[in-house]
Amino acid sequence: MRADFLIHNASEVLTCRGPAPRIGAAQRDAGAVSDAVVAAERGTIVFVGSEEDWRRQGSPTADATRVDARGGAVIPGFVDPHTHVLFAGDRRHELRRRLAGATYAEIAATGGGIVSTVESTRNATPEELSAATVHRLDEMLRCGTTTCEAKSGYGLTLESELKMLRALRTIGERHPIEIAPTFMGAHEIPVECRQRRETYVKAIVDEMIPAVAHEQLAEWCDVFCETGVFTPDETRTIFSAARRAGMKLRIHADELGASGGALVAAECGARSADHLIFVDDEGAAAMASAGVVATLLPIAAFYLKLGRFAPARRLIERGVAVALATDVNPGGGFSPSMPFAMALACFGMGMTFEEALVGATINAAYSLDRHARVGSLEAGKQLDAVVVDGPAIDLIRVGAETISAVVKKGRIVHARRQVAS
Repeated sequence: MRADFLIHNASEVLTCRGPAPRIGAAQRDAGAVSDAVVAAERGTIVFVGSEEDWRRQGSPTADATRVDARGGAVIPGFVDPHTHVLFAGDRRHELRRRLAGATYAEIAATGGGIVSTVESTRNATPEELSAATVHRLDEMLRCGTTTCEAKSGYGLTLESELKMLRALRTIGERHPIEIAPTFMGAHEIPVECRQRRETYVKAIVDEMIPAVAHEQLAEWCDVFCETGVFTPDETRTIFSAARRAGMKLRIHADELGASGGALVAAECGARSADHLIFVDDEGAAAMASAGVVATLLPIAAFYLKLGRFAPARRLIERGVAVALATDVNPGGGFSPSMPFAMALACFGMGMTFEEALVGATINAAYSLDRHARVGSLEAGKQLDAVVVDGPAIDLIRVGAETISAVVKKGRIVHARRQVAS
């Protein structure tokens, strides 16, 4: 076999290969291969295996790019399946208030929170919105993310939601990170509709979803199903309209309290239920039975000072596939780093390193319905990879420069040092 891109001299390749999603004990299998080579042709993997087998079976083209891992590890490119990376404005002042003791609800009650970002995003030009978003995507790329989900939801009017999703489509056409777009008009009830919430739900169903679908701007529809935001019945109504419009479903569930969101996810066939800090045994069992992925966001719980994390161990033991995400957002997702999410998953939620890595790659890809192309290193898939300086577990050394290169579709898109010849 021939290859025009080669990663060699790797002490270990954690392939995360095999069926998706990984559930229960299978989530601990990262598919390690020692002293390995990863080879690709035109961006598609053709070989993953030992140096010896590569010398016997394959050869590089004359102009092949060769990446020397220098004895480090190679893992799949991270897939971040929950972000609010698309927004304008700055809410870091809220972080100071939170550190001084203010709660999420108290900040929101004084005009902060989502409402503050909505005002900034509505006022931003598409160019301003795009420039700010590209900067954040660049940060994510340097942390090893090669595929991500991105939501609207800071517009909350037809015009502003379309502006966000159109900007996202333009960004996706030129940025190395592959983006899965999500419509989230149901992120909050806008201030002007607080006394007539049914009017806003009707606008989502009758105006926003058809317009988004007409322009094919979103693959997914998400709803913030939470006490004080959208009720389970309102969520069902919005999901029904989204499904009719051809969108797939995901949900913010049981983040701030036991809202019943996990049960709605199972009932409506959502691919992913996200946050789940307060999910109960009934919700976990329903998710396991329906095959709903639990996308957990420990970075958000950390920065929001919620005092607890989602029960990852209980979800895994109940047979729920667990994925990890950063929740990049202006109010609580202050880190673009999937390795940081993995570190919190290991030390705050009791996951093993291998479970966290699988959660950040192949299970995350499954939660975005992209597992056939990304999320693992195996023949036939895109070569999306991260080269680590040292063993893979060095990724959870928070603050250390452990990533030497990021590869997307068989092309180096970020390198901290000279890695290729």
